[in-house]
Amino acid sequence: MLESVTRIAYAALVLPTEPIRPLHDVWLRPRRVFRELASRPIGGADYLLGAAQGITGWLALSRAQNAGASSTVVEIFGKALLLGSFAGIASLFLMGTIYSRLGSRAGKSAARNQVFHVLAYGGVPLAASLIVWIFAALLTGESAFEDVPHPDVEGFVALLLRIQFFTYVLLTLWSVVIQVMGLSEIMEVATRKAFGLWLLGQLIGFLALLFLMIVIATLFPSAVTS
Repeated sequence: MLESVTRIAYAALVLPTEPIRPLHDVWLRPRRVFRELASRPIGGADYLLGAAQGITGWLALSRAQNAGASSTVVEIFGKALLLGSFAGIASLFLMGTIYSRLGSRAGKSAARNQVFHVLAYGGVPLAASLIVWIFAALLTGESAFEDVPHPDVEGFVALLLRIQFFTYVLLTLWSVVIQVMGLSEIMEVATRKAFGLWLLGQLIGFLALLFLMIVIATLFPSAVTS
């Protein structure tokens, strides 16, 4: 009798009974989140997260290209909303296909919706960094999208921009960690192997995009600006 009571008490303490909140719990308990999402179909939240990741990536690219020196904040965010959101959702389909194929050759063949969930919800920290980009743009204007700030930029503004970019990099790395853990969970492979699969998938995705850009530049030379 005492042993039965002890087992029940242990189960109550160890086994998770509270409902899963994917956007909240994926930060620290990604494996449980992806187990819960495994049977759910691809939904609107996946697409919204993909769009947010694409917008954030476009803003980071704009800063790397020093877009703030020639464009306004409104123009930069306008392009990010139109083009970045489309690119983010498209990348979910592209990378989802790549990782599904890699998974079938390296471990357990994960369902398409499972890989989609890993890529979408695994990028929650990256999507959350969009808030940081917005605040930085509101406080510093076009300077938030300048790779090399003007000499007349105040010391406080320069410090703020460094903190903003450091936060973006940190959240991006955390998204990578979550996605690797997610691939490990749905493919039933070790974390080290999942990291190798993640790197290989990123390389294949980069080469695919590079090939697409070459094709576009060849067929539509006028679309490529000098």
